[in-house]
Amino acid sequence: MSCVSDLSQSMEYISFRGCIPLRKVVVDSDSSKAWRIFDSGPKSVTCPLICLPPVSGTADIFYKQVMGLSSRGVRVISAEAPPYWNIKEWCDGFKRLLDYLELDKVHVFGASLGGFIAQKFAEITKNCPKIASLILCNSFTDTSVFEYNDSVALFWLLPSLVLKRMLMGNFTTYKVDTRIAESIDFMVERLESLNQSELASRLTLNCMPCFVQPQLLQGISITIMDVWDESALSSQVREELYKSYPQAKLAHLKSGGNFPYLSRSDEVNLHLLVSMIHVIFNCDFTASLSVENVVSQLQCIK
Repeated sequence: MSCVSDLSQSMEYISFRGCIPLRKVVVDSDSSKAWRIFDSGPKSVTCPLICLPPVSGTADIFYKQVMGLSSRGVRVISAEAPPYWNIKEWCDGFKRLLDYLELDKVHVFGASLGGFIAQKFAEITKNCPKIASLILCNSFTDTSVFEYNDSVALFWLLPSLVLKRMLMGNFTTYKVDTRIAESIDFMVERLESLNQSELASRLTLNCMPCFVQPQLLQGISITIMDVWDESALSSQVREELYKSYPQAKLAHLKSGGNFPYLSRSDEVNLHLLVSMIHVIFNCDFTASLSVENVVSQLQCIK
């Protein structure tokens, strides 16, 4: 049995689980498929921020965004999809979720796979846009950068333990600061909670041959959130993302590892606020956002 992480025992996480209910929303004909969501902030807001997790994440990994931003009056929804086995199926399910929640458009904060699928959703819905802005955290535009492309068709057969071992190889093992170490422990704990079909379907989406067509996302405000320390993505993958969106705003964090929304939540939340404010008020913010710039811009807006 794995140990309980420090973050899941923290007062902030306990408060989050105590005051914000986990909702299960069925939007598919298969009643066993249920989206898991945490929805906090003014329900009158029909263009909220939706957070989408990476392969190993569950809806509660964004609890620091849900708690921190909703306290500032932002509606934040953290959404975890049921098992979908191809991109179109996922995008169809996500559109039905937005319709069920009566959301006109959404800002999406996508981490790794969450960011990739958000780009594909924006691409697929380009003729009837549902995306107000994209904030891509440690994300990518082409699944060919990952291993297992040739064996992806077999993921549904593999036992849960094998799938978890495949993912554990991406977790940092070198010496890191306390907050990054705590974020890793928490994500390992979340990974352990996922069942075989959840893991297999997510890995299938992550590794099946697929790529984004950036030219179809023109007109959408895009922010690339990146860390300067070591993460699971190579520098080549990061550079390809930059090249795909040369006009994107850059939100750089000096450190944060694979899960900065947990380890550097205050900085991440400020960048998220500025990204949404930029879209709402069409502000002419600088393209490269340092933490100091974020604070300065927020003070100006106040």
